[in-house]
Amino acid sequence: EVQLVESGGGLVQAGGSLRLSCVASGFTFDDYAITWFRLAPAKEREGVSCISLSDGGKYYADSVKGRFTVSSDSTKNTVYLQMNGLEPEDTAIYFCAAADNKCFNWTNFWGMDYWGEGTLVTVSS
Repeated sequence: EVQLVESGGGLVQAGGSLRLSCVASGFTFDDYAITWFRLAPAKEREGVSCISLSDGGKYYADSVKGRFTVSSDSTKNTVYLQMNGLEPEDTAIYFCAAADNKCFNWTNFWGMDYWGEGTLVTVSS
């Protein structure tokens, strides 16, 4: 059974940091790319970052460049999203998703094969 399980969300003040984790199981981890999406109230789902586990490519939305860092630990089948300098605009449910696409068209959520259930990040001003 394929599973993606996110954790690490919570409430933080503006300027603070959180590290999200996405633990994968049920598929060959290193063959896939993992994308972080977020969904905020009254906004469209937004691709935040993608890491291609097969070739190490990393990609970021302009809105988070310089503040967020994506990484992985293949020994733990886990992808991380380190979020620094958080802003109230970062408040959203964060999802990880997997696709066999090396992050090609990574911002297109309809191209994902598997999804986690999300973790809530709330940034207070």
